[in-house]
Amino acid sequence: MLKHLFKVALNWIKKEPSTDRTTKFYSKSHHILIDGKPKLDVSAAKAFKGNPNLYNPEDLLLSSLTSCHMMSYLYCCTQHKIDVISYTDNSEATLVVNPDGSGKIVHVNLFPEVVIADSTQVELAVSLHKKANELCFLANSCNFPVYHYAKCTAK
Repeated sequence: MLKHLFKVALNWIKKEPSTDRTTKFYSKSHHILIDGKPKLDVSAAKAFKGNPNLYNPEDLLLSSLTSCHMMSYLYCCTQHKIDVISYTDNSEATLVVNPDGSGKIVHVNLFPEVVIADSTQVELAVSLHKKANELCFLANSCNFPVYHYAKCTAK
């Protein structure tokens, strides 16, 4: 078994206090720093009083899962000698918030649309999304189901 360590630094500084003394409010905006990469500006989702112009943790989780599935899928296609011409996805995550303020993502829907070179491999290409999900590092790390609604056509 190989083991890899990933590191992230988070930097948050208190901004001017809210002028509304009836509620306690902290800015949700902060920076994520990963050595050797551009700074990532992050906030909470707009629904949670974050800056809607910045990425939020839910965006990043869904983006990571969508990207990881694609890379796992392309690996599977390589193993089966499928020539992938294009891959697009418009994925969705459903977040449920409980009355006590806790919450979680309860499922993710991926909608990959793949174009391949050989029309005789369309059925195999669609079926490889299941194997890609089994291999996907991030899907294997989630405690919620990831559903795939794949489409495949040949050029």
